[in-house]
Amino acid sequence: MSTNRREFLERSAMLAALGFTPRSISLEEWEAERMMTSVPAAGFRARPCVVGSANGFHTDRPSGVKIAYDKIVKGDDTLDAIIAGVNRQELDPDDMSVGYGGLPNAEGVVQLDSSCMHGPTKRAGAVGGLEGIATPSLVAKAVMDYTDHIFLVGLDAKRFALAMGFKEQDLLTPASKAAFEKWKADPKGYSPWVKAPPARMAPRGGFDEEDYYAERGIPWTHGTINMNAVNAVGDVSSCTTTSGISWKVPGRVGDSPVIGAGQYTDNTVGAAGSTGRGESNIMVCGAFLAVEYMRQGVAAEQALINVMQRVIEHSETRLLDDKGRPFFDLTFYALTKDGRYAGACAYEGARYAVCDEKGPRLETCAYLFKQSERPRRA
Repeated sequence: MSTNRREFLERSAMLAALGFTPRSISLEEWEAERMMTSVPAAGFRARPCVVGSANGFHTDRPSGVKIAYDKIVKGDDTLDAIIAGVNRQELDPDDMSVGYGGLPNAEGVVQLDSSCMHGPTKRAGAVGGLEGIATPSLVAKAVMDYTDHIFLVGLDAKRFALAMGFKEQDLLTPASKAAFEKWKADPKGYSPWVKAPPARMAPRGGFDEEDYYAERGIPWTHGTINMNAVNAVGDVSSCTTTSGISWKVPGRVGDSPVIGAGQYTDNTVGAAGSTGRGESNIMVCGAFLAVEYMRQGVAAEQALINVMQRVIEHSETRLLDDKGRPFFDLTFYALTKDGRYAGACAYEGARYAVCDEKGPRLETCAYLFKQSERPRRA
């Protein structure tokens, strides 16, 4: 992938000096693995494609899916390409769902999560609760590249990132700080507590945060960016990165950094990922489940619909109305090894980003319920 020989040696030495154990692998083995790509079956050729969440597409500035696609058709590794694509959002101060400018937790601290998988090498990396580093996707990739681990969290994830040469910065922007202050001043807003401790709000069950905050002009998000890609020989990778649900309990980790939930790749099948209510996705390992459906021959779109149905079946009663419809939503994205793709969610209206030979664009997600069927806060 993109790291060179000198960086490999320097970073391995830095990690050893700080007490981290680098991967037990020789430089020669590492270089061979870094260049690994699939050998396609005779006659097999995939259609290069990038698919993911809607914030991977823009009309007024470069789109993340286009950045990734252009790199792939020039011959770059699929994971390097999509990480460059999601970096576009991680570094965008106007996107309050990821990276720099992401909305903070209940104490005003931005905590970031990310994970990635590289199909050809069957490897993965993840970080959770990372503070002070704007590009958690790159830190997750460094965990994959330089350690024998998959998941680092909290202060030690930050310590690792600093050892790898990442620069610490304040992730709050004036806009995200102002949003936090406005939320803090609202006594009736979102509370993550179900069984409320003393002096906390009572549980809200089907409280519709999106409507509530929109009515009061308070930014709120459970957004994320997911991106999945395949190249011409069928190599697949996936990445998801987020600042998590706004105003969360400090230390909360959602589905984004959880391998098999926020994203999953199997180079023999394809990749999938998600955005939305992470707690509900974790319960069914949604990305893994989508890939498993596709392995069984289910088309990408139907696989995602099946996963959304499974999410609802496994949801707590407090999260459903009396007709069994969820008060929340999730959007799933999938891409097959040969370049077919889909997006799906619970409620009509969601879109997702795609880039292939036709260029970058938004397409409409498949759905289970019409928007008019969505339950609303009383």
